[in-house]
Amino acid sequence: MNIKVQGFNLTSNYGLKNTQDRLDRQNKRDTKVTFFEGQKEKLKEMKADSLEDIARKLDMLQSYNDQIDAAKKEYNHSQMFRAMDEAREKAEKIKEQAEKYAPKTAEERIEDMIEEATGTDENEGMMSEMLDELSEAAEEMQEAIEENMQKTTETLEENLSEMVTEAELVPDGAGVTAANVDLEDDSNIKLYKKIDVYV
Repeated sequence: MNIKVQGFNLTSNYGLKNTQDRLDRQNKRDTKVTFFEGQKEKLKEMKADSLEDIARKLDMLQSYNDQIDAAKKEYNHSQMFRAMDEAREKAEKIKEQAEKYAPKTAEERIEDMIEEATGTDENEGMMSEMLDELSEAAEEMQEAIEENMQKTTETLEENLSEMVTEAELVPDGAGVTAANVDLEDDSNIKLYKKIDVYV
């Protein structure tokens, strides 16, 4: 049983364009060589009865050999130019990398530091990063202050409501008034301490 696959190209799935181009050129060369080799085989089957037929057959054979050599030279020539182009591209990339990592003068370093600090280059600068961090910290502090204020007001409201309920429970005249408390008494003053709060 013979299986024949037509139009199937084993080289069609190569990912690199370079490789694909090289394989296409090889296929083109091989197609030409195969064609002219077939023509040479046909010459062997051709009968030559006279000297003129033999001379014509030899000329055709020489022409086919020249065509085969030309196809091979064309492939080699294109390969050589392709290799030169690749080498030139690599050299340009190496040159770009070398320029990128070349030591900078003092002026270039100062300019880079200024660009980095002000954020004028592609990335954001240190100043903008610091401002972002500062604004985030301010927001966090604002939230914490609001929470503390809310807790303090709740505590004060609870204490006030407790004092009101205690005042209601104490009989008239028995409550503490400003007249009953001696402000000159050191024991009362020691109960209260001065607290400084900075926001």
